[in-house]
Amino acid sequence: MRIINSMNITVKRVYQKADQDDGVRILVDRLWPRGLSKDKAEIDQWKKELSPSSELRKWYNHDHSKWPDFKDRYFAELSRNSVAVNELLSLCERSKVTFLFSSKELLLNAYALKEFLEER
Repeated sequence: MRIINSMNITVKRVYQKADQDDGVRILVDRLWPRGLSKDKAEIDQWKKELSPSSELRKWYNHDHSKWPDFKDRYFAELSRNSVAVNELLSLCERSKVTFLFSSKELLLNAYALKEFLEER
């Protein structure tokens, strides 16, 4: 079992200014953020394969009452993608990382992904 220090993973909006303390900046959205050029984004990696499927994202539709079910379904998707999850776990063990997302909403896959990895 791997244990990740929760201090190694930070979550923030991609539109916030990059900071030296961010470590490896990883976009965890399936879609590229609107109105943001790749140069200004200062993203090191884009892990869209670890974002919720389009079907799950559309089903959730920012309905907070679905959050517990969304997390269960998302965690099931992540569990089926063990290669990408293990690569990310390995990176989190070696480096500080910041998961970036574009939405203004706070109940998002970036926080769910952080929780999923910290439980591993």
